[in-house]
Amino acid sequence: MSVIDTLRFALRSLTAHRLRTLLSATGIGIGIAAVILLTSIGEGIHQFVISEFTQFGTNIITVTPGKIRTHGRSLGAIGSARLLTIEDALALKNSPYVQHVNAGVMGNAEIRARGRSRRVTVYGESPDFAHTFNMKVASGRFLPEDDPRNPRAYVVLGSKVRTELFGSANPLGATLQVGLSRFRVIGVMESKGQVLGFDLDDTVFLPTSRALEIFNREGVMEINIAYQPSAPLEAVVEDIGRILVSRHGREDFTITPQQQMLNTLNTVLDVLIFAVAALGSISLLVGAVGMVTLMHIAVTERVAEIGLLTALGATRARVRLLFLTESTVLATLGGLGGLATGVGIAWLLKSLAIGLPVQIPWNYTASALGISVLVGLAAGVIPAMRAARLNPIEALRAE
Repeated sequence: MSVIDTLRFALRSLTAHRLRTLLSATGIGIGIAAVILLTSIGEGIHQFVISEFTQFGTNIITVTPGKIRTHGRSLGAIGSARLLTIEDALALKNSPYVQHVNAGVMGNAEIRARGRSRRVTVYGESPDFAHTFNMKVASGRFLPEDDPRNPRAYVVLGSKVRTELFGSANPLGATLQVGLSRFRVIGVMESKGQVLGFDLDDTVFLPTSRALEIFNREGVMEINIAYQPSAPLEAVVEDIGRILVSRHGREDFTITPQQQMLNTLNTVLDVLIFAVAALGSISLLVGAVGMVTLMHIAVTERVAEIGLLTALGATRARVRLLFLTESTVLATLGGLGGLATGVGIAWLLKSLAIGLPVQIPWNYTASALGISVLVGLAAGVIPAMRAARLNPIEALRAE
């Protein structure tokens, strides 16, 4: 019996009981569709988070006050460590690997202009902020290269603040009050929307030293460094540490490369996708149990047929192969149906643009189809062995 004959035999056996075959294949199909749909949503979330995180660049290092030796967050200004200052940021500019350095501090304050007031997040940033984080100015300009210890009282608006306070009027040159201080508007940033929960449009940017005065702080919250993309990360970190240790006398700060955070984030998101794939596999397991039941019933109903095959010269190995082929074809058909269903629903969710990030992971899709074939093989092993062990004479008597 050739391979084609074996496949024909399996297909005839499956089409002889169409409803039972359809129900059994549906069980496998639902499992495959669940795996594809859940992993598509998981992969979509993965790519969405990574794109949000890397839109400001990947060659960034953040320095925060306080040395984290075990776990938890830096205590910053209320810790016993020496504060990070604007002078520290200026010293870091001497590193040969550094492109841009930004000393940042943030807080919430009330702003007023043209008789309107609003509470927003105020960012105290250096002139290098826009270059460090790839931020673009829609009109006017960003903060100028003034003396960082005594900069002019300029402010740059987020796009939402500009609309809320000035409407369609040109805000450039207008006066904006932040807390008790007055600033002149020199620019409006391009809209960035919300990034990881922070609305970068509902904010204003002003010089770091001015923000320190408004928030009554002595040190900055963090220093962001954009280093040369071709520079080796370990050498950059070592040089930053050397400069700060020479100023502070000890390592009382924490250096966190964005690449390190990205690696951690990728690991967490990969585990998330694997977890949702495992949840979807539960449906696949239920479908496999249904298939084992179907194949046992098939062997019981076809005892006489097995006896006839044996009488015609079919070996035990051939009988075993026939039933294994039948279960594998059944599982493969169910897997293909589930593949089409899962991909179709994922495509539909993506096309409807309902805000749910969906991205079909083809490696998981191919793996799911392969697993369905393996499930068919595994589900057919015991029934096939049972069929092959039947006594031909007793099997023929069943006729």
